[in-house]
Amino acid sequence: MTVTGIITALIVGLIIGALGRLVVPGKQNIPIWLTMVIGVVAALLGTVLARAIGVANTSGVDWTELLFQVVLAALGVALVVGIGGRRGYSRR
Repeated sequence: MTVTGIITALIVGLIIGALGRLVVPGKQNIPIWLTMVIGVVAALLGTVLARAIGVANTSGVDWTELLFQVVLAALGVALVVGIGGRRGYSRR
């Protein structure tokens, strides 16, 4: 993987992670690096899922693939916030 590919993956991960945080209600006190990691993983898994279902190769914007990615990111954020709430990520 090239440096450009890594930077692109991090930017996409940050955007997908941020969209996932917007979907989850309430305040999520998780670090930005964790949001980025969740976003990168959600983007990869969402693409794999879209390809498995057969909706990844469309002309134009792949809205279904993006939806899968954002939903997976939201699930990841909710899971981390739920687990992190007991470990000190959230401040009350």
